[in-house]
Formats: sequence, structure tokens, C-alpha cells
Amino acid sequence: MALRSLSLALAVVIVMCFGMGTNALFSLETEEGNDEAIVRATYHLYLPEKNNWDLGAVNAYCTTWDEDMPFAWRQKYGWTAFCGPVGPTGQASCGRCLHVTNVETGAETTARIVDQCTNGGLDLDYHVFMSLDTDGNGYFRGHLTVKYKFLDDC
Repeated sequence: MALRSLSLALAVVIVMCFGMGTNALFSLETEEGNDEAIVRATYHLYLPEKNNWDLGAVNAYCTTWDEDMPFAWRQKYGWTAFCGPVGPTGQASCGRCLHVTNVETGAETTARIVDQCTNGGLDLDYHVFMSLDTDGNGYFRGHLTVKYKFLDDC
């Protein structure tokens, strides 16, 4: 009976930690304005190069605020949706850039936030995802484990 109770308690802890709708593995808050976290990153087919880097064409959340930004600004970095546990959300995150690192391989890139998501991490444009997935394991699993950090300038 004690073993069953222990197993049930352990199952409850696991569900509480990992099954509550977030894919955040853990996060760290560093200096103010220098927030970072380790999260799960999936991919989304924004395909901005095929959509003329038009936020409205892909129904991105940030279209309202960023669709009139210069073409060069919209195409400077690959796109991502952001719903991480650390950092600004909603309109405050639109247009911000993230330094994203694949924690398994060390591959890194910069991505611009153009959308929201609900997976608790990042939903990277396919090409951004593939540039980080240098060993192919992320595509095979359907996600990468990445560290993100907000950049002050981009």
C-alpha cells in the first residue's frame, strides 16, 4: 500500500511539473532586461519568403503593430511565435528579437517575434527551426530544446 501511495504521489508531482500545458523545461531570470529560459521549440510554416515577408498574409498576431515596418526590417531575421515563460508577452513582445540556441548542438540564430503561440515556448518558422536542427534530431522528435534570450537591439 505504501508503494502504491508513493507511486501515486510521484505521478501527481510529474503531472504538476510537466503536464500543465507548458513545455517550459526551466527558466532563469538574469539581470533585468536580460531574461532567458530553456524551452521546447516547435516549427510553423510561416514561409515569409514565399509570402513576401507580409505579416498579414500569414495572419501573425503582431500584424496590427508591425505590418508597416520597412521591408528590410521584416526580412532581417527569421520569424517566430513567442509564448515563453520569461519575458514580455502580447503586444510588448512584438518585433522583439531573440537569440536562440539549440542546447544539444550549440547551433544559434536570431529570430524576430511576429506571433503568439500556446505551447509554452517558441514556434519557430520552419527555416529557423532547421537552421538550429543541425543533427536532425529535432525534426525527428518534432521539437528542439532551446535556450532563448531577449536582445536589446535588432
